Amino acid sequence: MPLKQRDIRKLAAVLGAGRVQRGVLLAPYTTMKIGGPADFFYEAFTEQELAQAIRTVRAMEIPHFLLGCGANVVIGDKGFRGLVIRNRAQKTDLFAHRVRAASGAIMYPDIIERAVAAGLSGLEHYVGIPSTVGGALWQNLHFLAPPPARERTMFIEEVLLSADLLTEENEVKTVGAEYFDFGYDYSILHVRDDVVLSATFQLAPGDPGWMRKITEANLAWRALRHPPLDTEPSVGSIFKKIQGIGAGRLIDECGLKGASLGGIVVTHRHANIMVNTGGGRAADLQGLIAFVRAAVFERTGYQLETEIDFIGDFERPNPSRPVFLPRPPGLITAEELAQRRNRNG
Repeated sequence: MPLKQRDIRKLAAVLGAGRVQRGVLLAPYTTMKIGGPADFFYEAFTEQELAQAIRTVRAMEIPHFLLGCGANVVIGDKGFRGLVIRNRAQKTDLFAHRVRAASGAIMYPDIIERAVAAGLSGLEHYVGIPSTVGGALWQNLHFLAPPPARERTMFIEEVLLSADLLTEENEVKTVGAEYFDFGYDYSILHVRDDVVLSATFQLAPGDPGWMRKITEANLAWRALRHPPLDTEPSVGSIFKKIQGIGAGRLIDECGLKGASLGGIVVTHRHANIMVNTGGGRAADLQGLIAFVRAAVFERTGYQLETEIDFIGDFERPNPSRPVFLPRPPGLITAEELAQRRNRNG
């Protein structure tokens, strides 16, 4: 439902004249470069502005969406009816062996590079993953332990000391890591309408040279498995694991790599990632997701479930049948890399 003129005037009065924009295209603010216009768009540059914006839209009962890096989210081609609040609160402070960062600060390179340069260890494991601080807590950001062993998954909860929240009751309070009830790709933020304002990470003294080796190894690991966002925009993994079975493996076994619909294609690099090859729409992505789910269910009996969020108003999914694109020459798949590791012990 369109906002009433008096609500628009009140938003502008509270958030600042000229700060609330109309009809801003959201595609440039997402990692997959998909999304129509927001009715209204506001950028919060401090924790105080972020809290004020959230309190205002809650009080006025205005539909709203908090946008960070735009990863793991698909915005409909028709856009978003209401106010999109882009979190640009990025102030970061280092003190003792701690880093305190506002929730809109970018994990990599901003925070991680600053910590490594200061000789503070603990965050270097999470390089290359597009995420704000708030997003990192939302999903319990994780990565494999350093090479060569890579014996376990490391989670951001391991270095989180505390966080400042605007709770769903509109109270600002500080909580410890235990509050988040962290799990794999999960935190309490999935079920409570709390907004992270900032987070403090407890780090330890470390050798910058060794930490840079870890970051370089992890970046190389990701580069061979994940398409580069600057040239192959994606939303990350599309489907959740099923009963310990990787969705990518199921999709690959069904021969679905290279399936292309509109401007969206299942990349040969990793079967659980779809990329925007140019001009792709949310309708194309939804149509391709539906095709992949149906094919996997028909051939394996497994029902794939998406792990990304769909925000806003969507057009009808593209009903066309995908075409299949050949594998680019010289490309090494994630499965081939795993086979090489197994052969090399």
